[in-house]
Amino acid sequence: MPKPTEPEGRSESDKNLFKIRTFFLFWPQLINPIYRPTNVIVPMKRSFRPWLSILMLVALTATLGCRIAGDRRGVFTVSAPMESSRTLIQRPPIQIFNSTLLKFASVDLGEEKFKLETKQLLEKDFASLGQHRNFATSRRFGRPDVNSRNSKVSNGLSVMLRSPKFYRHWLDFRRILQLWARKKMFQPDIMMDLVRLVKVPMDIYHGLMSSDKKYKSCAVVGNSGILLKSDYGALIDSHEVVIRLNNAIIEKFEKNVGSKTSISFVNSNILHLCARKEGCFCHPYGGDVPMIMYICQQVHFMDYLVCNSSHKAPLLITDPRFDILCARIVKYYSAKRFVEVSGKALEQWGSTHDGSMFHYSSGMQAVMLALGICDEVSVFGFGKSTSAKHHYHTNQKSELRLHDYEAEYAFYHDLVKNPHAIPFISDKFRFPHVLIYR
Repeated sequence: MPKPTEPEGRSESDKNLFKIRTFFLFWPQLINPIYRPTNVIVPMKRSFRPWLSILMLVALTATLGCRIAGDRRGVFTVSAPMESSRTLIQRPPIQIFNSTLLKFASVDLGEEKFKLETKQLLEKDFASLGQHRNFATSRRFGRPDVNSRNSKVSNGLSVMLRSPKFYRHWLDFRRILQLWARKKMFQPDIMMDLVRLVKVPMDIYHGLMSSDKKYKSCAVVGNSGILLKSDYGALIDSHEVVIRLNNAIIEKFEKNVGSKTSISFVNSNILHLCARKEGCFCHPYGGDVPMIMYICQQVHFMDYLVCNSSHKAPLLITDPRFDILCARIVKYYSAKRFVEVSGKALEQWGSTHDGSMFHYSSGMQAVMLALGICDEVSVFGFGKSTSAKHHYHTNQKSELRLHDYEAEYAFYHDLVKNPHAIPFISDKFRFPHVLIYR
């Protein structure tokens, strides 16, 4: 085989350059030490090592320089191909929260009442529970003795406790209540567990492969009367998942609110009313629509146990750690607004907002749920107008005092404009893109 010839009339330096180029041309073959073609001109190691050392030194210097510059300036650079310019991307600013407001919002004024009621339920002290001692599901287990009106403990409830079916529910009730009460604590990372706690069970029910991927798009549909002035129905139904609140009627309102329902989000008072119906019917959107519920009163766990057996679709209870997070966020915004608007002392907030009865709305927690399980969140029907009804499907005109809707509107505003201004949520959580339609 003829050997490669060097071009004539070249200087010694040109010959060395030719050898270097030949070396890099056959580099893949030189990797294998077993076979080396004899017709390859390989430069001496003495001339190659300086080149390799210089290249490695340049690369190391450039890497360390970029890291030092990034640490000092608080930015990192992204180089665009075929361009010499560089784009600077700022890190999110560190949000500084009011420590007094944080501490105030962290205190649950209803905690002592909650512990007392839980203890009474677990010890079966029904007489001390007043109007909450009679379960709405009593007709399923026994007929109360209406002649015993002077007894502190209902005879009807005694009949229920002697019923084997009710007694099995009662054992389950105590077990679930104990587990739920133990988990009632603050945990800022709970937002990152919502896919596992909520989406995965629903995927399994629908026969889908469970994964940690979020829904692509979600619409949270509120019940405000302002929806009657819109034609958002088709837009709402175009989302992968549609979340509706408290069994709001959609029949005859499809043009305004759409017709698709993927998740029914309710408070336990709704299920308590459903428990009075034959068959515990609570499916205005169809029996195959999953229901997610947050607990307003511990005694409603009995309604859950009874109705869950009649539900074909999943009936899920929100994690109490998620409830605590929502409560703290809303109280923070409410207290902040109270001080700024009224100019009164923070200690007077409780007398204005019913103290221990203060609670976030179903809509607020439904939005929080969507933040944890959706990549994009669209919010409809949140807001009010002097010319619109409180709810689009009822004649209710006034708001409940135990909610602070103005504070929740401030929370929604931050979701869109500056989500890092929202307190108590872990810095590890990545907020999705949020749009609010009015």
